[in-house]
Order: sequence, then structure tokens, then C-alpha cells
Amino acid sequence: MFFQNIWDIITKYYPDFLKGVGVTVLLAITGTLFGLIIGLLIGVFRTLPKAKGKTAGVFQKIADYILVAYIEVFRGTPMMVQAMVIYYGYAAMTSGQTLPVIPSAIIIVSINTGAYMAEIVRGGILSIDKGQFEGAEAIGMSHWQMMTKVIIPQVLRNILPSVGNEFVINIKDTSVLSVIYVSELFFMGKNAAADNYLTLETYVVVSVIYLILTLTSTRILRLLEKKLNGKEHYTICGSQSNPDANIVVNTKEEIPND
Repeated sequence: MFFQNIWDIITKYYPDFLKGVGVTVLLAITGTLFGLIIGLLIGVFRTLPKAKGKTAGVFQKIADYILVAYIEVFRGTPMMVQAMVIYYGYAAMTSGQTLPVIPSAIIIVSINTGAYMAEIVRGGILSIDKGQFEGAEAIGMSHWQMMTKVIIPQVLRNILPSVGNEFVINIKDTSVLSVIYVSELFFMGKNAAADNYLTLETYVVVSVIYLILTLTSTRILRLLEKKLNGKEHYTICGSQSNPDANIVVNTKEEIPND
């Protein structure tokens, strides 16, 4: 009877579940991407060299305090509370006019994710060897050029596992946006349960769908990481002073001895 109920739920509500999956994945992808952009901007700013001018130094310190407050507030409060405050706070400031729920959800997820990404990016920048910074400065690069051409490409590769983890978390955390009536997967499951009175069976189906989404996303991200890592084994031949020196990828074939 239990499994028959589950099958009946799937066959009856699968269009709603598919719609919920689409909204959930949309919010997770856009929220993670926008959050990464926010994190990159904040991470770059917070690693700027100390301003030389007195006025510029004061503004830099004030901006840094504001960014730290933003990070602490959004990392220290639940996304559900943030959603309520942002969504209904906007309505309170505009005499009851509310934003469309999907744009509101994207903003909420992006701002929340940006707070986590900011610290991830800052840690990634600080993990880069100081020689990279010194070398870029030695050839006359500005801080912006150094970040965009030297540091950030390395940082993005290093923080990819953390970015992927945030994406998987966002797939699950979008369920809290049902409080502002976003039609994501959990919201659709809640409506189905209210319609058929089969609460346990409905949420088992929803749980399995979430599990499929997270496992699939994790697998795809692992493949992407492996692709970016390139070949695992290399043999360095020759020397830097020899124009014929090169790096050869180890294969099953033996490297001939000259």
C-alpha cells in the first residue's frame, strides 16, 4: 500500500514536481553565480593594499567595516528569516507593493551566498603564494591587472570544490523560500500533501528527488574538477636552458632514452 501510494503520487503530481525542480535548479544556479560574483568583488576589495591617502584610507576602512557587517549578518542568520525580512521589508517600504517572487528569491539566495563566497574567495586569495603578488608587481601590473590576470584564475580553480559545495547547499536551502510562496520543489510537495493527505509518502518522494539532484550535481562537479586538474602525471625532460626542453605527459609508452 505504501509503495502503491508513492507511485500514485508520482504519476499524479509529476508535472508539479518537475516545475518545482526547474525553479529549484534555476534558483540554485543563478544564486550561486551571482553570489560568486559578489564574493569575488568583496574578496578583491578586502585584499586591497592599504590606501596611501588619509581620506582614501578612511573610506576604505569604513567600507571594510560595512562589508564585514554584511558578511557576519548574512552568515549568522537563517535564510528563512532573511527571506521574510527582505520580502516583507520591501513591501513595508513601498506601501504594500511586493517584488515578484522569483526575482525576490534570486536576490535572497544571491545575497546569502555572497556572504559565504566572500570569505571563501578571501581565503583563496590569501592562500596564493606571495611570490605571485611580488612577481606581478615587479613587472608593473596594477592591483586590478594582478587580480584579474594572475590571482583570480588560480583562486577560481582552488575554490571550485567550495563553490560546488555552496551550489549543493543552495539546492537544499531553497526549500525555505516556500515561506514567501516561491513555487520550488518543497512548495510543490507541500501543496501535493495538502491535496492528497498522504504526508509521509509525498515527502518521501520529495526527499528522493532532492537526493537525486544533489548526487547528480556532486558527480558533475567532480568531473569538472577532474577536467580542470588536467593530467595527473608528467615527466620533465631537458632543462630551462635547453630550447628543446619540454614537459611530456606520462603514457603507457616508454619515453625513449637519448
